[in-house]
Amino acid sequence: MRTALLAWFRRHGRSLPWRKSRDPYAVLVSEVMLQQTQVATVIPYYQRFLGEFPSFAALARAPRERVLELWSGLGYYRRATYLHQAAKEVIRRFAGVLPRDYQQLCSLPGIGDYTARAVLSIAFGLPYAVLDGNVARVVARLGALEGNLHQPGFRRAAGELLERLLSTRIPGNFNQSLMELGQTLCLARAPRCAACPLRRGCRACQSGQPHRYPAPRPRRAQESHFLASAILRRGSRVAMVRGLGDGLLDDLWNFPSAFGGSGAEAFARLRERLAGIGIFPLSLGNSIAEIRHGITHRSIRVHVYAAETSSLPRPSALRWFPVTRLRQAAISQLARKIADLIF
Repeated sequence: MRTALLAWFRRHGRSLPWRKSRDPYAVLVSEVMLQQTQVATVIPYYQRFLGEFPSFAALARAPRERVLELWSGLGYYRRATYLHQAAKEVIRRFAGVLPRDYQQLCSLPGIGDYTARAVLSIAFGLPYAVLDGNVARVVARLGALEGNLHQPGFRRAAGELLERLLSTRIPGNFNQSLMELGQTLCLARAPRCAACPLRRGCRACQSGQPHRYPAPRPRRAQESHFLASAILRRGSRVAMVRGLGDGLLDDLWNFPSAFGGSGAEAFARLRERLAGIGIFPLSLGNSIAEIRHGITHRSIRVHVYAAETSSLPRPSALRWFPVTRLRQAAISQLARKIADLIF
């Protein structure tokens, strides 16, 4: 099965930019970007990021704002912050060389078990198996394993099967081949079993019900939220603040906003937030736009208001962005939605 899988990968593996290098820095950047993000989305971001920050040293020297600007639109921005911090740690603690030791690697910001294993196998050729969603689906079908990736018993069984399959000679290629199989053939809803190199040894395929494995993860119920956002302009510039509220998007610039249990409560809290940063007296008219936006399990109904004030807020409370530069700035996807609608 291992031989069939690797032969299939040599013939059919996609020519992705991060597969052209074993540079530990480039491998780490790709693995961080690929977390919870589709391959097609990552490619242009990966190329731009490495074009500007080709090494740990270049990334460590970069201003945080510029790192976030290049990440803007990719989502899950905490990844960019952790990657930036990790680069600084690599320079400070390891003289600019990514450690080959699992424990040392996991001590870096934002690097957990999966990322450490992927980097150690791909960049250094060390015999570590990786278990992500795509790999879990392949392994679950091979062994007809009950359960899902978020259950400890399933993870143990999948990990044991994966360790028996792992190629210790070329673990990086082996891990990438299983990921590739899960992304291109062993699909969640419509697996292409006839083209799969592992179909003869796959218990789920033999059962005729491959879609049953793995079991779906119970979905978290959607939560409804209300958000009020203010557009405060000064000539051709618009005011932005760090964070959205409720601990969300703290690394990114957003229009001043506040959450509430209802539209009226969100509006009242927006007034309080603006007054708290020195924008008083304040005039907020009727809502000028309404937007629906989702963040993980939150379904957010956003009302946008035009704000006017004669006061000057504290210099550190706001940042004024030229409207024409918003698309290049490190702003959230929600702020981008609002800007596209209003401006």
